[in-house]
Amino acid sequence: MPGIDQVLAQAMGIPGVLGAGLIDWTSGLTLGTAGQAPNGDHEAAAADTAEVVQAVARNATFDTTGATAPALEDLIITAAGSYHLIRFVHTAFDSQTYLYLWLDRAQANLAVARIRLRDLAAGLVAS
Repeated sequence: MPGIDQVLAQAMGIPGVLGAGLIDWTSGLTLGTAGQAPNGDHEAAAADTAEVVQAVARNATFDTTGATAPALEDLIITAAGSYHLIRFVHTAFDSQTYLYLWLDRAQANLAVARIRLRDLAAGLVAS
């Protein structure tokens, strides 16, 4: 069962990944990082992506608290030369963390990255 550093190291092996992090979205603080960060600052990227996650989480359109609604899985943000992929880490307790990938758009395969990130999040929960 991999720990945070192992999961982030594995995330760096996904084609096109420039950087990765595990982030607490209530505080915007990183629990671990690997690789590069947009603008060279992992803490700023964590705070910025946490704001996006908080906006989605509190929006009624995406409310997943009902028994029939599925839990939020991931968010994809596209930019001119990159993708930002956020994968919620669902645990038995009220976890408010997510895995974040910054990908080079020319090198990455978004579908592959989503599948691999899903598996990494599941492995992190099992550990």
